[in-house]
Amino acid sequence: MAMAQSKWSGRKVLVTGATGLLGSWLVKDLLVRGARVVAFVRDFDPQSEFIRSGDYKRTTIVQGRLEDFDSVERAVNESEIHTVFHLGAQTIVGAAQRSPLATFESNIRGTYNLLEACRIHSSLVGAVVVASSDKAYGESDALPYKESMPLAGRQPYELSKSCADLISQGYFHSFRLPVAVARCGNIFGGGDLNWSRIVPGTIMSCIRGQRPQIRSDGTYVRDYLYVKDASRAYIQLAEHLMDRQAAGEAFNFSLEKPASVLEIVRAIQVLMDCQNLEPEVQNVAAGEIRSQCLDSSKAREELGWKPEFSLESGLQETIDWYRRFAGFHAA
Repeated sequence: MAMAQSKWSGRKVLVTGATGLLGSWLVKDLLVRGARVVAFVRDFDPQSEFIRSGDYKRTTIVQGRLEDFDSVERAVNESEIHTVFHLGAQTIVGAAQRSPLATFESNIRGTYNLLEACRIHSSLVGAVVVASSDKAYGESDALPYKESMPLAGRQPYELSKSCADLISQGYFHSFRLPVAVARCGNIFGGGDLNWSRIVPGTIMSCIRGQRPQIRSDGTYVRDYLYVKDASRAYIQLAEHLMDRQAAGEAFNFSLEKPASVLEIVRAIQVLMDCQNLEPEVQNVAAGEIRSQCLDSSKAREELGWKPEFSLESGLQETIDWYRRFAGFHAA
């Protein structure tokens, strides 16, 4: 940790999407390492872990929208940013189906605005990590996904991630911007307040003694990665960029143990001892890929990354967080 701290101590770091699930935990990790964090925030959500934990008091907050280039450029320039973690995006598949234009504006325009600001101020910026997703690969019969596979999103959300991913790589190849792309599956952990997602939704249903709701038919397969492992993967990738490695590259991060929605629900129920609550399978999901999983061998071999949490240990910490959250609100 001492060596890692020395890399980050006093370093000015911009985190877009700091109020989101991954953003909140990434800010924690960066603060522990001594970084000077600048959070680019659209909405000041008091329920966010970033706000509730008090971490926002230890950061500089720049409020703005990724779609507004002037706001993004100001955050990079006036804060004299060295390292950027670009997590800000519209992340809900259903919202993308209902409002694709807003998703494209946030996820695509927001990404090239951020990258262009970094290019203009390349004398300041030494590392940029962009959040992509397994959704960027689109639907494929060849699984698991490897980084060499083409990006072929078709539905609005996955298409927005494919585009942002390619634009990020293009900024390296065209302008030598030190940017790398992180592709994860479904990230879960305490602080995700989007109850339509299967992990927080199932946990809160069990806390309330209600049947878990499954929007799909329950057989959709995904990778699930605990948020602390995801945060540390991003930091490790940024450290390689600081050492002039990994620029222009994309990396998959995964437990490499894909599970169906029903398997995730059952695992949560076992940990919470609420197997008596039969899941309600609604089978109404639209615009979602049926099966996805990632090969993380490149991250292991080139970055030395490996997850620290099993699915079960990550879920247990997550359950504990939501129990505290529910207890606070009940009080």
